[in-house]
Amino acid sequence: MSLPSPPQVAVIGGGPAGLIAAEVLGQSGVSATVYDQMPSVGRKFLMAGRGGLNLTHSEDFERFAARYAEAQPHLRPLLEAFGPEDLRDWCEGLGQETFVGSSGRVFPKAFKASPLLRAWLSRLDALGVRLALRHRWQGWDEAGRLVFTDPAGEILRVTPDATVLALGGASWPRLGSDGAWTSPLEAAGIAVMPLRPANMGFTLAWSEVMRSRFEGEPLKRIALTFGDVTIRGEAVVTAEGIEGGAVYALSARLRDAIEKQGHATLMVDLRPDLPAEALAARLGATRRGQSASTFLRKAAGLSPVGVALLREARPALPERAEDLARLIKAVPLALTGTKSLERAISSAGGIPFGEVDEHLMLRRKPGVFVAGEMLDWEAPTGGYLLQATFATGIAAARGALAHLEIPDAALTRSPSSATRQP
Repeated sequence: MSLPSPPQVAVIGGGPAGLIAAEVLGQSGVSATVYDQMPSVGRKFLMAGRGGLNLTHSEDFERFAARYAEAQPHLRPLLEAFGPEDLRDWCEGLGQETFVGSSGRVFPKAFKASPLLRAWLSRLDALGVRLALRHRWQGWDEAGRLVFTDPAGEILRVTPDATVLALGGASWPRLGSDGAWTSPLEAAGIAVMPLRPANMGFTLAWSEVMRSRFEGEPLKRIALTFGDVTIRGEAVVTAEGIEGGAVYALSARLRDAIEKQGHATLMVDLRPDLPAEALAARLGATRRGQSASTFLRKAAGLSPVGVALLREARPALPERAEDLARLIKAVPLALTGTKSLERAISSAGGIPFGEVDEHLMLRRKPGVFVAGEMLDWEAPTGGYLLQATFATGIAAARGALAHLEIPDAALTRSPSSATRQP
């Protein structure tokens, strides 16, 4: 007598959410096939590793969870089930040790994604996970079957026992996540919030001098303020505006303000480490024939790009030391728009949490689970994006296992997780 074949689960999307879902399924004895429209998987994951793969963050969990803002009530239980320490343990289980950087961010010691991805794919292969590449998902047919266009351009119809959708958002579409999945979801009656850029740069009307002389110049050790939120960090001048880590941390608030009002004013403190009174005292010294740029460099410690930023705001710099100090502490930048969704680090919008149950199953499509950036959440850079992507991928896979009434045998917390030292 032949043994019954294991349940079949289709995982659509070969990014981190899809691959970790396939791993959970494979470890629990399910036959998982990962479908992806690209010639290889993990392309955006590899792109994220070019500047050092920021896996997660080591800060206190309460503060960590708060980074997800409005989505925190929905994501918190998933992050509690697979949190930062679990992700580090998983990474090290693949032979890639991790470390905590000076900012609290967590990286693999190799500082890139390729060794981790190679080890991961080897593990998936050993678990029997199948990759079906160059397969573009088209939605469902009238019979409820999944419809794909295969590498030859032929139509392929699949009837799995469950499906995990992990097609990503719509940033960097050339790497595979182009947001085309919104159409078949909406056609199936599922609400989808418009996809918008997140963690992106902003545009503003630089002078020709600023564009030609200072494009690519970093603004180091600054503080950015919008509303009642101030972020310390760095930014970079671009030909069209400004971007960088400190900007990304405020990007959701700035984007929403621009969408409502058509503009937003970002305040830049060029010397956040120096109180205005102390700065004014330094600026009150005699110039002794120095040019304004030389004087500001010596008295206020400003770089050439910092001086140029002052002149963008006030071509005729204030004469009084107190007024000049106030300007240095709060240079206004009139932002006019966001960089395109295609060039954003991540995207906001997607499937509202109201469309899925606590297992991330679509209420209107039983047996179909959703993970990663397809869901309507956003977070700043710093490891929060990848952490929630992994956590939702695991939750979706575990939801599929529960739906199929299969015991979950995967990715349990190791005994060392609670006691790890940075």
